[in-house]
Amino acid sequence: MNATPARLPLAALVLFVLAALSLAAALLCFAGSGTLLHPALSDPMAGLAFLVSAIALAGTGAFPLVFARLARRDAASKPPPGS
Repeated sequence: MNATPARLPLAALVLFVLAALSLAAALLCFAGSGTLLHPALSDPMAGLAFLVSAIALAGTGAFPLVFARLARRDAASKPPPGS
């Protein structure tokens, strides 16, 4: 294996940050403090939309991670060119 650490793809990083923000908003709504963000979020069940969005964003962020891991595995198993 390669001794250099694997980098997190930028797309995955952005999606995970957005998922964390959505999760924070969901927790605020479930706690009844959604009005701090917007008056329309005063209903605690408004957090359900944020929770579903956070799960979807995290799941979508996992795809670039899996693709990067598969690409590293394929690159490691190929013989060097010219041999």
